[in-house]
Amino acid sequence: MAHFLLSLCTIFTIFTTLSLTSSRTITIPSHTNLLNISSSLHQANQILSFKPQKALQQALTQQQNPTSPSSSFFSVQLHTRETLVNEQHPDYKTLVLARLARDTARVNSLLTKLQLTLYGVKRSDLYPSKTEVGLEDLSTPVSSGTSQGSGEYFSRVGVGQPAKPFYMVLDTGSDVNWLQCKPCSDCYQQSDPIFDPTSSSSYYPLTCDAQQCQDLEMSACRNSRCLYQVSYGDGSFTVGEYVTETVSFGGSGSVNRVAIGCGHDNEGLFVGAAGLLGLGGGPLSLTSQIKAGSFSYCLVDRDSGKSSTLEFNSPRPSDSVTAPLLKNRQVNTFYYVELTGFSVGGEMVSIPPETFAVDQSGVGGVIVDSGTAITRLRTQAYNAVRDAFKKMTQNLRPAEGVALFDTCYDLSSLQSVRVPTVSFHFAGDKSWALPAKNYLIPVDGAGTYCFAFAPTASSLSIIGNVQQQGTRVSFDLANSVVGFSPNKC
Repeated sequence: MAHFLLSLCTIFTIFTTLSLTSSRTITIPSHTNLLNISSSLHQANQILSFKPQKALQQALTQQQNPTSPSSSFFSVQLHTRETLVNEQHPDYKTLVLARLARDTARVNSLLTKLQLTLYGVKRSDLYPSKTEVGLEDLSTPVSSGTSQGSGEYFSRVGVGQPAKPFYMVLDTGSDVNWLQCKPCSDCYQQSDPIFDPTSSSSYYPLTCDAQQCQDLEMSACRNSRCLYQVSYGDGSFTVGEYVTETVSFGGSGSVNRVAIGCGHDNEGLFVGAAGLLGLGGGPLSLTSQIKAGSFSYCLVDRDSGKSSTLEFNSPRPSDSVTAPLLKNRQVNTFYYVELTGFSVGGEMVSIPPETFAVDQSGVGGVIVDSGTAITRLRTQAYNAVRDAFKKMTQNLRPAEGVALFDTCYDLSSLQSVRVPTVSFHFAGDKSWALPAKNYLIPVDGAGTYCFAFAPTASSLSIIGNVQQQGTRVSFDLANSVVGFSPNKC
């Protein structure tokens, strides 16, 4: 018996001992993923010299080769932010810090929207109301203090008749669709020419008593025409006429009379894109207006410069890991998912089951969001997942935290490394295992990597797009499930 125990101890020691191969690779026990450090660092440094104009031209070429139109299936190209905007950061760490600053603003925006809704405060209640309001009255004096640009992923869609193509931010966390319009009271810089309503035969202003106008959170009337305002928690806003227009999806079809904001005053963190596609669950979202039974996207690595697709009414991949979509009666915009827990290195993390639940008042829960980069977990849950990961990576050289990341490593001397697998667990014993590059990411060009989760003091947890990269995320609205299918870009 003693000999048997000794053998087990010897085997355990062999598997847990740090072993360096000729390529300087660290091995850790089973339930691990391989992180290719040299490849990810090469890609990270390459993005600094990425040429957006070349990528734009390739996208335009793809747009000119349409697929066969279908009455229900729509598909458009999906691009990373770096495809449109080259901010010429001096190094990769500066780029990462800019991304994280945008991400913090994004999360604050979502939480502001949630708080206003849960506590019954309308945005219009925050400002003096007037019976006759002009654009200058409807807009509010806000200052963002930066113009870095808030969108991370963009789709190219057509607006008007004849259709003019525009890059629009993809956003599952909002509902109202809008784009910048002539004449501009205040417009930010965008890659495409600004939309001119006079050039479209399908431009139709909505009246103040139209249902779409009534559904707006903040609206006003001018000469019997509906005015809209959408303001975001980061200080950005868009103001203009609320109209209906024809929206085209490349060569796969078009939909008439889609309600969309024609923004004449657009200020804050929007740069590059012409506007925003709201893919939330509310009645004004694009998905609701085109009566899509499902939609899906695959978010490619933001450092790759590649593109994927945004699809409507496409079948969910058969190998998807599915999770129930939950309804929050207080907030119809967000896509809540029934998350039951996490495992790290094949071991379940001890997290109270109520941590991710939505209570009867609409507080709590977990949403899947395309616009948030880093997954936010309630502090108690984050600490548990982080501690489990740290416990299994004691053989890695620690590094100082960076911005919102408190768990980082110096992997500069390694070519590759094995790290414990991190998996989401959903109702019905379903689990979604992440590849290593989706939770251990470079934060500089020298080999510092950080655990890409963050805590939040809010009751709301958010599954962000870094974790979603390389996975086709399918929102099966007809059957109230969301599917995660790796490697389906």
